[in-house]
Amino acid sequence: MTRSHDLESLIIGAHALTRTAAVDMQNETPSAQWRTLAILLERGPLRLGDLARLSRVTQPGMTRLVATMTEAGLLERAHDPDDQRAVIVAATDEGSAAYAAWRRELVAALLPRFSGLDDDDWRALGRAAEILREQLAEATTSHPHTAERGSSR
Repeated sequence: MTRSHDLESLIIGAHALTRTAAVDMQNETPSAQWRTLAILLERGPLRLGDLARLSRVTQPGMTRLVATMTEAGLLERAHDPDDQRAVIVAATDEGSAAYAAWRRELVAALLPRFSGLDDDDWRALGRAAEILREQLAEATTSHPHTAERGSSR
């Protein structure tokens, strides 16, 4: 197998993992909500447009999602102190707690599917997760092909 095939398999597997967990959990919360909370908890408060871009959602779609999540107490909105026309979005303590609970539920839903793994398999999964964290750590702050490509700040 080639490296690109291995990486492709890992990506496809990760998508299948989250879809399977959502079905097993019978969770009907849109994945965009969890992605939005993950981004904000990873990066801190962001302008609405930046959040939309990072979440790969249109700005009008993000505006609707943020409104819904704000009403639910998961997010808070504030005016950007540098530009009163711009909106800054941040996760609330309630949003952080909801995201942590969702992650625990996700793991609990998937654990039975992995009950047959031996210690070597678990070490391999742990190492794969470690490699992903290391290689993607920079992605939380920039991307080699898009760094400084017109930040709206």
